[in-house]
Amino acid sequence: MTTTQPTTTAGSPRPGPDAAARSVVHVGSDAAREWWRDAVIYQVYPRSFADGNGDGIGDLPGVTAHLDHLRRLGVDAIWLSPFYRSPQNDAGYDVADYRDVDPLFGTLADFDEMLAGAHERGMRVVVDLVPNHTSDQHEWFAAALAAAPGSPERARYLFRDGRGPGGDEPPNNWQSIFGGPAWTRVEDGQWYLHLFDSTQPDLDWTHPEVRAEFEAVLRFWLDRGVDGFRVDVAHGMVKADGLPDWDGHVEMVAGAGDATGDDAAPGAPEDGSTGAGNSGPMFDQDGVHEIYRDWHRVLAAYEGDRALVAEAWVEPLSRLARYVRPDEMHQAFNFSFLTTGWDAAALRRVIEASYRANDAVGAPTTWVLSNHDVVRHPSRLGLPDLGVRPNGLFATDPQPDEELGLRRARAATLLMLALPGSAYLYQGEELGLPEHTTLPAEVRQDPAFFRTEGAEAGRDGCRVPLPWTADAPGFGFGPTGATWLPQPESFARYAADVQDGVPGSTLELYRAALATRRTEELGHGGLAWLDVWADSPDVIAGRNRGVTVVANLGASPVALPDGAEVLLASGPLAADGTLPADTTVWLRA
Repeated sequence: MTTTQPTTTAGSPRPGPDAAARSVVHVGSDAAREWWRDAVIYQVYPRSFADGNGDGIGDLPGVTAHLDHLRRLGVDAIWLSPFYRSPQNDAGYDVADYRDVDPLFGTLADFDEMLAGAHERGMRVVVDLVPNHTSDQHEWFAAALAAAPGSPERARYLFRDGRGPGGDEPPNNWQSIFGGPAWTRVEDGQWYLHLFDSTQPDLDWTHPEVRAEFEAVLRFWLDRGVDGFRVDVAHGMVKADGLPDWDGHVEMVAGAGDATGDDAAPGAPEDGSTGAGNSGPMFDQDGVHEIYRDWHRVLAAYEGDRALVAEAWVEPLSRLARYVRPDEMHQAFNFSFLTTGWDAAALRRVIEASYRANDAVGAPTTWVLSNHDVVRHPSRLGLPDLGVRPNGLFATDPQPDEELGLRRARAATLLMLALPGSAYLYQGEELGLPEHTTLPAEVRQDPAFFRTEGAEAGRDGCRVPLPWTADAPGFGFGPTGATWLPQPESFARYAADVQDGVPGSTLELYRAALATRRTEELGHGGLAWLDVWADSPDVIAGRNRGVTVVANLGASPVALPDGAEVLLASGPLAADGTLPADTTVWLRA
């Protein structure tokens, strides 16, 4: 490798391979080696992953049948979205029985077989836990409805008398995240709180019986061998005393306003805030941390570094880091990173702020770009207005540029996977799968679509069943070709079988990235920005161990070190060796 710097056709000199670090962002460590510190975890949304029995809905046998796909992909663990008994009013996030599998997905024996199969292949399994609310068909809520106001049965939930003449007005002015009032009145005149759908009554986490029950649920699944829990709405279980009125607006994933609590700070560029935090008296109350300290003790009694993962839409990042202090949870999704647009300066800020906050408490940063609640990042990054974070897309909305979005998505993923810490992948992103943006109203199932009377498209577009085989009915999702949501014709070119073994395909890019990440131990590494690209505002360039990562988010090509070894690139380099727009490269330089 030479250090000469010939001028490129891009009009700038090539940087040499000995580019000096401008600033250290994160210092790596080989001391702590718990699996969750650097794991790449793959989210399986069971109803849309693979259908084993032909009813058009994915199930646990379908997951088991495709475990080898995940092993070949190279992930360390699987996160399973809810598969518990449920009336499915919110796709399983309305749980009626936390200790059983819904027949829609199989049986407990099917779960055990899937778990054993994952473990045999060296993959851990994290399951979803939904503690903020139950289904209205949970036996506790049925008992509450049958009991009188003030009864022990109602004390497990947040029942209150109404305001105004005859108690005809809700107890406060809170709105549901899915749209409409957050209160529903029952026949005897009392009201119950539901931050989500009316079929999802919120539990009262000041009640000792609620706390004891969920510790028992944790032990039930830990005894079966699960490796951890992703905790749904981890920031919402405790509400402010007195349930005071609040004039703010709560959104599904990205609320406005500042965090609440004792060390909250207004959102500012240096703290990495992107507006991804839910605020108000129903979120991020200090009492949640007592719960997670108790849960930490439960998991610590089991062998194998069992983990707790927080789904907490909280900002600033210093506030989010409180969830992953040493005696609480182990990971917290970095939604500030997910919600940052395609902007190099903004991404550098959120990366720096993330490490600053998490390093202060000795926790890994947990990176994520897509999940079952947000528009898939190949479509999100292809939108004409990158400042928009829509809750789903209609056919009448401005449509993503599919080619541009995929190019940026591949670049974003390669940047994310080069960062120290843990990372989450959402099923189908390894195929480059876009959002289904043209679903007709009659097939939509997300309660957010109905509670907003169609004003929000909701999350169905990111939950469409996966394409496994391009020329099979339903793209090979199941044996009959049935799919619970229709797939767009474009899915044929994203199917797993047409990408398998094809150089340059998104599937092979992900496989290569995960293999290189593992070999180079990037998850345990450190990160330093590099000086040589300091005058290129659209470039993110850093070094992690022996790997240099360069992401070009601008419109012009960028020079690379002369003679550097290209380990991996999200797209082809230019003929003159420069890095094209919307492309990320890993170098040995």
